[in-house]
Amino acid sequence: MLSLPIAGLGAYLGVLLCGLENNIYFQIGLVMLIGLVAKNAILIVEFANVEVKKGADVITTALQAAHLRFRPIVMTSLTFILGILPLVFASGPGSASRQGIGTGVFFGMLVAITFGIVLVPFFFVLIYKLKIKIKR
Repeated sequence: MLSLPIAGLGAYLGVLLCGLENNIYFQIGLVMLIGLVAKNAILIVEFANVEVKKGADVITTALQAAHLRFRPIVMTSLTFILGILPLVFASGPGSASRQGIGTGVFFGMLVAITFGIVLVPFFFVLIYKLKIKIKR
């Protein structure tokens, strides 16, 4: 869940740079973005969590999880980003709604895959170590 604000920030900056406004269509795109970014983070965290429960080192496991899940995450995210490009460049009647959804999700996913691959393992290790400290 900690990687979601980064994707949201990317979406807001992208819409701001393109001169669009924060409307209901952009907000619907944010809900979709939350689901996609959470899915990417779950792919990394789930693998790391299973390995940690088996007794592996937390940092090594987090890095290994990010390494093993890098390709599937990037491939699915880039496919989605390329698939949403027609919404970003929409024109004609009703194009404002398509641009609002497409632009926010496009920039949000770009930022999410750029920084999410690095930040999700970091957050996993941070939360895991805080959890251990609290238990003591």
